[in-house]
Amino acid sequence: MRSSRDGRRRGPQLHRRRGTLTAAGRGPRPAPGLAIDLGSSGTRAWVLGQGLVPCGPAGWDEEAVRPVRRGRIVDAESCARLLDRALGEHRRDSVIVLSHPVLAGPEHRSSARELLAALGPSGVVVLNSAGAAAACAGSPGRGPVLVVDMGAELTEVALLVDGAVVDARQADVGLSDFDALSLSSCVVRHVLGMIASMWREDRHGAVRGAVRRGPVLTGGGALRSDVTARIADSLGVPVRVDHDPATAVVRGAALILGSALRAPGAHVAYAAPVRPR
Repeated sequence: MRSSRDGRRRGPQLHRRRGTLTAAGRGPRPAPGLAIDLGSSGTRAWVLGQGLVPCGPAGWDEEAVRPVRRGRIVDAESCARLLDRALGEHRRDSVIVLSHPVLAGPEHRSSARELLAALGPSGVVVLNSAGAAAACAGSPGRGPVLVVDMGAELTEVALLVDGAVVDARQADVGLSDFDALSLSSCVVRHVLGMIASMWREDRHGAVRGAVRRGPVLTGGGALRSDVTARIADSLGVPVRVDHDPATAVVRGAALILGSALRAPGAHVAYAAPVRPR
């Protein structure tokens, strides 16, 4: 398990500007947009104006060639080939937003740059999955929000205040690590342990406020009523679960991208993933 230290967040470094999304002499026009969520059990993509693209688990179902493990890109070249076959023309001249785990490290950031470059987009944005999930849940920008992401091989808890991640915890375990009988109790134990750790280090009551508002649950674990019920009962508060939590991150990323592209004079810059400190 890895954890942030003091809850402070470093601002994103903008490395290069891709230019304005306008056509000369024709005024602003919407650019093609594509959101991608790479998971340990598969990938999901959302095309603006069209919806979910059926990528399927191609390449993720064989351990020997699976390019994403524990939420981290381990083979950017293979991942790019798989996405190229799955997305086809959808990716051409698109602005692509790629979500990443909250505590993504330098190796993942480097792999993300390599992957995005191979796809040849017109512009790229990289954002954390907790912010995308909160956007999908309709959480307001003001006030604390607690996002619990329970995936196949990774479990994360992130605290957002005014839309920014200020604290996070991560466990390299997920749904695929437990059998059917122990899954619920084991996943919930990890989630509650991370929330308790954040609560102990909370100096300003943000965690308590976020819990009272109701945590946002996402990922495959949020599809299991036994898991969500245990978390709600243990915390003593209702939890917020999207109608399709498995796609909440990619849909939230698409919402953020769509809002950015609709903004007057919008431009897209490459922003490296940020790790809370």
